[in-house]
Amino acid sequence: MYIVTADEMQEMDRQTIEDFGIPGRVLMENAGRAAAQVFLDKFSPFDKNVGIIAGRGNNGGDGFVIARYLYENNINVTVYLLSRKELVSGDAEANLNLLSGLDIEVLEIPDNESFIENRMSIIHQHILIDSIFGTGLNSDVKGFYREFIEFINSLKRRVFAVDIPSGLNSDTGQPCGTCIKAEATVTFGHPKIGHFLLPGAEYSGELEIIDIGIPGHITKNAKPSHHLLTPEVINSYFKPRPLESHKGTTGHLFVIAGSPGKTGAASLTAMSAMHVGAGLVTLGIPKSLNSVLETQVLEVMTCPLPETKTGELSKQAFEDINKKLIDKKCLAIGPGIGTSEETKQLILKVINNINIPIIIDADGLNCLAGNTRILKKMNTPAILTPHPGEMARMIDCSTKAVQQDRIKHARSFAVEFNSIIVLKGARTLIAHPDGRVFINTTGNPGMASGGMGDVLTGIIAGLLTQGFTPENACHAGVYLHGKAADTLVLSKGPFGFIASEVMKAAPEQISNFFTNSFI
Repeated sequence: MYIVTADEMQEMDRQTIEDFGIPGRVLMENAGRAAAQVFLDKFSPFDKNVGIIAGRGNNGGDGFVIARYLYENNINVTVYLLSRKELVSGDAEANLNLLSGLDIEVLEIPDNESFIENRMSIIHQHILIDSIFGTGLNSDVKGFYREFIEFINSLKRRVFAVDIPSGLNSDTGQPCGTCIKAEATVTFGHPKIGHFLLPGAEYSGELEIIDIGIPGHITKNAKPSHHLLTPEVINSYFKPRPLESHKGTTGHLFVIAGSPGKTGAASLTAMSAMHVGAGLVTLGIPKSLNSVLETQVLEVMTCPLPETKTGELSKQAFEDINKKLIDKKCLAIGPGIGTSEETKQLILKVINNINIPIIIDADGLNCLAGNTRILKKMNTPAILTPHPGEMARMIDCSTKAVQQDRIKHARSFAVEFNSIIVLKGARTLIAHPDGRVFINTTGNPGMASGGMGDVLTGIIAGLLTQGFTPENACHAGVYLHGKAADTLVLSKGPFGFIASEVMKAAPEQISNFFTNSFI
């Protein structure tokens, strides 16, 4: 599913109106009529007072159309215009003028004084429709408008947002200082990025997408670079195995992981790959940990490697690793591996000499920080799976800065360093070297516990080992990881399940694709 930026949507609107010849007023009519129907279906506003809070731009124009259709359905509707009527222009003005012939009260609230005068009228509304600002807002809401939005939120009324909650940045999902909190949002043409990223998804509430008549060829030619991972897309990646399949044909993964106190990370990564179907997995670990891990990973082969005096992998392990990689389909490196100087030298040398697909996670990413230039020399794009803190260390900024614009930072890194970035967290992102970004919506807060990232690394590596392309392995891995956790919420509760349970739930989620249970 395409997800668009504000600029992309505005350009599609422009081409539809100016190049294709569908008048803007027709698009506004389509939008308002369909939005009114969605509102009637979801909010059942009969015998209730409905207040439409409208700005003077096209978002307000949509609100005027909605007011007209609600009136025709015998809804008691009042329009609160946060401007003076004479400042409304274009298609919005045309639709505002249509209200004058109907029994619809339009109250002008252009300033604080008129706001105070009309507060009680607004308080008496049972349901509010937000059509103040559209998707083009990219600066903080201030002054009178900020006070008004905060007042609306304080009323705790049911709110229906038109296109996007007013005050929400449609490209980042971040509030522009303040933002309307909606129970539901109807958006036009295509959903916006901010509807899916957090906290934008929480402000938007239930999202409904409606077609307003933008021709398909215009969307196709625009080639939006943002996409939503859907079960239909993931389903297309999974194919039945040939009957003659055996462990030698389903891929051999090599995992380099673990250090004293962090054997669990190594175990979870290796076993997760097995749980999604990898034929063989060899786990390379410091030799002193071999006896411990052999009892943890019964189906996985272990490879004891040279270690330092403190029990972490030493740089002398490179030759052994290089030999082991000869017949492998994929390498996963980093979970629980530590960040000693020798381990860091080893990791960088492995990355610098690798010629098969590689997934770098956890301590592997921490060792890579400050040395990311080596990624540009690789023959195949590396897959990096950072959480926001690891991403911040790699690009030398704060975690807060990463979280404020996750897409920008993930995409910039992916493009510059020819890598696939899986930026973990609520609404995990997958950014590709060509600039495309995919947003995942599976997963839940119960995943905020240790080992979840190790499981994700193992799942992606296990799929890649079986022959999935790096792109498809990342998409399917992220989706499955979150979906497995979502099923545990249903059976165990909102939190308290652990990473190994997510790992064990993965096979059932894969089976659902073969029975089309997701679709």
